[in-house]
Amino acid sequence: MTANKPQTAAATTARGTGEVVEFQLDGRTVRALKGQNLVDALLEAGEPISAFCYHPGLSVAAQCRQCLVGIGDGYRLVPACQCTVQHGLSVRSQTDQVRDARRAMLELTLLNHPVDCVICDKAGECALQRHYMDWDARPAAINHEKVHKPKRVDLGPNVVLDAERCILCSRCVRFCTEVAQQQQLTMAQRGDHTVLTTAPGQQLDNPYALNTVDICPVGALTDKDFRFRSRVWELWSTLSVCNGCAAGCATEIHHKGHEIYRLVPPKRWDMNLSWMCDEGRRSYKAVGTERLTEAVVDGHPATPEQGCARAATALALLARRDPTSLAVVLGADATNEDNFMAAQLARHWVGARVFVADRADDGRGDTILRRDDPNPNRAGAQALTADQDATTTSREALLAALGAGAIKGLYVVGNASELAAPIAAALAATEFVLVQATHASALTRAAQVVLPAAAWPEVDGTITNERREVGRLRAAFEPPGQARAHWAWIAEIGAALGQPRQCASAKDVFEQLRDQVPLFRRASWGEERPTVRLRWACRRG
Repeated sequence: MTANKPQTAAATTARGTGEVVEFQLDGRTVRALKGQNLVDALLEAGEPISAFCYHPGLSVAAQCRQCLVGIGDGYRLVPACQCTVQHGLSVRSQTDQVRDARRAMLELTLLNHPVDCVICDKAGECALQRHYMDWDARPAAINHEKVHKPKRVDLGPNVVLDAERCILCSRCVRFCTEVAQQQQLTMAQRGDHTVLTTAPGQQLDNPYALNTVDICPVGALTDKDFRFRSRVWELWSTLSVCNGCAAGCATEIHHKGHEIYRLVPPKRWDMNLSWMCDEGRRSYKAVGTERLTEAVVDGHPATPEQGCARAATALALLARRDPTSLAVVLGADATNEDNFMAAQLARHWVGARVFVADRADDGRGDTILRRDDPNPNRAGAQALTADQDATTTSREALLAALGAGAIKGLYVVGNASELAAPIAAALAATEFVLVQATHASALTRAAQVVLPAAAWPEVDGTITNERREVGRLRAAFEPPGQARAHWAWIAEIGAALGQPRQCASAKDVFEQLRDQVPLFRRASWGEERPTVRLRWACRRG
């Protein structure tokens, strides 16, 4: 799996220098990277260490004092997040003094924290819940009126704050300043009346604002879209790749039944540095709305067999008459396997011309994660036409050929997005149009045959990002109705054309693709990562 890796000073400190050194941990020898943050080194060594304010992608604040350890022979207590691994370092983590200090800091953190876990969206993945059960699990020693703070504070278009739950770890403040590069959050007041709030004249509306919800160790910051919709332990998690743009960020699809509830970045350092843009998080919204779920032949509902038979008959007739009048359009929103099968059909089964339908750059890119190119797989589609002049396969060339009446038969794989209406308007000279798509459009309404396609969260396959790195999609659930992967429809049409079946799965198609296309020679299908329930995935805090 591949992903963007924006570099920060905190990232370098978290990973260390690469030189392996040894240090002492409670009398045993541990090996770690020199210069690595001690919290990360202890976690990698299997040592239970509690922390709230530390995050490997942010600068060190040492505000919560929850990661206290003893350093040196006569040891003094210091926050582990402020220490880096050095050769010969002596660390005490499990002495009575250290454990009592951590319990005391945890009790201080809980002093004014409301015990409203039963209604909190963070319940089940809350660091405060976990550390309480791991380190304390005792009744409160203090009985007093807790300090009350504002609730349901609207910070911006996507985030709501419950200030009573906030433990003032400052992760969100540091994220906005260091990663999103916009100082939109700050702390106000003093002592136990300190509150998180927006900076004067600001609101939390930067393109990465929802990452603050992810990194909040408690339920203070909540996502308006996910708020009160589901308990996290009822959801299932599937590792995939965001299809919002050409960046190819890794993502987890959190779903229940056939409904997606949220997209979040994986908690793995080699994937996006655990960040994801808000647009990418919301890209699942279009997946489940107004889907095509059954085949359509000449404007009437049909069975998959009828759709494939009608398509094969029309394609064979046009191929016998003049193969160059046939055009197959690869989708920059389809997988590499889908486009490879479409290219196979065009070149080896019917002799058609090949084009690539993609969306124009939208100018929304930045220096963090987002890219100007809104097509998730433009690079992969173009790699399949690398032996042709790019000007002859472009969307402009397709529209010009349609306008000149040179195309009599058109086979479109993918939604064609903003090209749907222009293509539909230029179909006057065509005799047959076949479209495989997830959603209805002007193009599907003009087609003689429409085959419902599976959307990206419903398929196994690969896509290629703008850096020409291949990422793995994994199916979270089955597609609705008759919908299936593009490559599967093409295989069915190929069988109706008399072609032998060679691929029974997307992986089989990928193996052929890797053997035949130079870009994919070193690509890997990737490890199998089954869908797991979040209660077992341990996505907490």
